[in-house]
Amino acid sequence: MLFVIAGAVLYLVLSAALFAVMLQPPAVIGSFFKRIPWPVFAALPMEPLWLRAREGSLRVGDPAPGFDLATFDKKSRVSLASLRGQPTVLVFGSYT
Repeated sequence: MLFVIAGAVLYLVLSAALFAVMLQPPAVIGSFFKRIPWPVFAALPMEPLWLRAREGSLRVGDPAPGFDLATFDKKSRVSLASLRGQPTVLVFGSYT
């Protein structure tokens, strides 16, 4: 019985530690994850922890946060606020 309780406590502590790492910036997460052996990924609830840690605070209907980006040609900058009132499509992703 003690072994089961100790195992459950260890599982909870490891899951909480992993969740704390997932709240860090991507560079920290990457440097941590590359050192984790694959059985840990199989044993701990990776997907639910990741989805909860990285969900952010925006909800459907919230205004988009303001930001300022360089144009593709790097000759000027555009801010989201300057597009207010115009139909605007934001695409975030990687094409690499």
